[in-house]
Amino acid sequence: MMWRAGLRLFLCAIGLAVAGPTVSAQQGGRDPLAEALALPVASGLVGARNAQRFAWVENRAGVRNIWVAEPGRAARRITQFTADDGVPVADLALSADGRRIAFVRGGDPEFADEDLPNAASAPEAPRQQLFVANVDGGPATAIGDGHSPVFSPAGDRLAFTRQGEIWLAEGTAQPRRVARVNGEVNRLQWSPDGRRLLFVDYRDNHSFVGLLDLAEGRLSYLDPGLGYSAEPIFSPDGRQVAFVRYFDPPAGAAERSGPYWSIHVADAATGAARRLWSAPAGLGARYMGTRSRNLFWSAAGEIVFPWERSGWLHPYAIDALRGGTPRELTPGAFEVETYLLTPDGRSLVYAANADDLNRRHIWRRPLNGGVPERLTSGDGIASYPTFAGETLAMIATDVTHPAYPALVGRMASPLGNVATASGFTAPEAVRFRAEDGIEVHGQLFRGRGAGKRPGIVYVHGGPRRQMLLGFHPSSYYSNAYIMNQHLAAQGYNVLAVNYRSGTGYGQAFRDAKGIAREGASEYRDILAAGRWLAARADGDPSRIGIWGGSWGGYLGALALARDSDLFKVGVDFHGVHTLLRPVPDTLSPDAQLAARQLQWQSSPMASIDRWRSPVLLIHGDDDRNVPYSQSVLLARELAARGIRFEELVFPNERHGFLRHAHWLQSLRATERFLNAELKPQR
Repeated sequence: MMWRAGLRLFLCAIGLAVAGPTVSAQQGGRDPLAEALALPVASGLVGARNAQRFAWVENRAGVRNIWVAEPGRAARRITQFTADDGVPVADLALSADGRRIAFVRGGDPEFADEDLPNAASAPEAPRQQLFVANVDGGPATAIGDGHSPVFSPAGDRLAFTRQGEIWLAEGTAQPRRVARVNGEVNRLQWSPDGRRLLFVDYRDNHSFVGLLDLAEGRLSYLDPGLGYSAEPIFSPDGRQVAFVRYFDPPAGAAERSGPYWSIHVADAATGAARRLWSAPAGLGARYMGTRSRNLFWSAAGEIVFPWERSGWLHPYAIDALRGGTPRELTPGAFEVETYLLTPDGRSLVYAANADDLNRRHIWRRPLNGGVPERLTSGDGIASYPTFAGETLAMIATDVTHPAYPALVGRMASPLGNVATASGFTAPEAVRFRAEDGIEVHGQLFRGRGAGKRPGIVYVHGGPRRQMLLGFHPSSYYSNAYIMNQHLAAQGYNVLAVNYRSGTGYGQAFRDAKGIAREGASEYRDILAAGRWLAARADGDPSRIGIWGGSWGGYLGALALARDSDLFKVGVDFHGVHTLLRPVPDTLSPDAQLAARQLQWQSSPMASIDRWRSPVLLIHGDDDRNVPYSQSVLLARELAARGIRFEELVFPNERHGFLRHAHWLQSLRATERFLNAELKPQR
């Protein structure tokens, strides 16, 4: 792989001593699973606007610290945290000159204004605190409670938010509250001249775009309307604001009805607004964004936005003054995951699975035309392109290297620590068909050893996610990839399934008919995966298991409930077990009853009387994504039917397990449970 040319490996794997390792995990005194899970994983890459300086968070065995680097200079750590305490470090922001960095320690980045997590069960929950540090030396200074910091263009002021309030820190003075709104403050940003703050005021079933004039102390809302106003962006001169407004389609709406979203432009001084463009009915009539910012204003006066008019998620450009017909910037049968504009506002840089649906690369294309240029090469996975000045970096991974920051180029060089997972082998891209003819992609981790092998189906969560041919940039799925590699080393054939409703394969696959509460059609892909493993020449149909988390836990439970004859054992991380929820009151009473019945039939609970296979249930009781009650409910019903289950519970832990020790304990328990039932040959 070309990324590896000249690569210096700064770190070796670090083992973590945890009481009670399983005997099967030990190999000649080593603990491969613990070693792999302890490898450093980078996230949250940011860059300074006017300086070639990058910063990111490194999580090494649960110890989170901030690192900074410039091209040609060794990376350096600027925080000194030492414990696997389950306290996140996130929301990094560099000043324009790169000399100061703000960050948040504590809280939950996904639910920033909710109750604080306490995954380590400390006597008091850790605070959610905002810090500022000089990058070139000196201790970090606590600014106060809050999150989402943004430096002003001049770098002399710092805005942040907490609990629906906007705060401002200036110099050595105590921060002061400058506004309070009725919802949650998101997407906080400065105007180019540093006079105004732009943000989204999210209010549960709707949102507004807010504009705060700091000099006048005046808060206004730009073109308030029904639905969600989102993704606000200033024009380069700061005189106008563009944003997206969208509605969730009503229950029972035709697949290609609409329009459900539009782009609006408002005058920042007067608030006068106009609708620039509305998505027509048909493909792309429903709004779908990428995994990062979605609206950009080019130097030539065009607004760049995401659209699925072709059936694939791509950026389009439209004249910000005249509107007209948007032009597609990245045509092709692939999906753009994230994108941004170059600092001069004249070119598009994006991460996409073009040329290879199972990996991502970084591409660049001038906005005024020209052929896209692929900036990365080889068999690696490139995500989250980020500029610092004119220098472009990314989060890179591959088969043996978990996420690390690297400069973008044909011979990409790492910015920070890179570690190698020992003994990992490349998974194989495979395709197979479900019983209704849908083609499904997956990655096969071929088991080691001779003879018939047991098989494991791995089911990701989301469900809007895609597993890749290497380490995933997400830490949650990086851990899952490690586990799949580990199970293959133990003698299992492991198949990670990119089932319908996931991303990466176009709108029709993601929004396939009958998914989730409308019939669980994605389960057909899981069933096909189990049968595919069972039918392999090296497979043993009597030893097929399944594991997954979140929506993957739901589909795993559905497999055990509906098809225990095939799936002999399962491990269910924080899964959903009943899909019943209130139905829209726009449906008639009869239609509401039918919708509730369909939700029930799509749930594992509907088939609980057919469940025969043992299952390991793993859940943290402070989960804000999938209620802990979902696992309590299932345990009661299994007990009532005499179905064997084991449980592993983490008091005060969140959905994604904030503590490394909990991940290690969970994956060891998963290995032990599967081994006891399926007995792989080592």
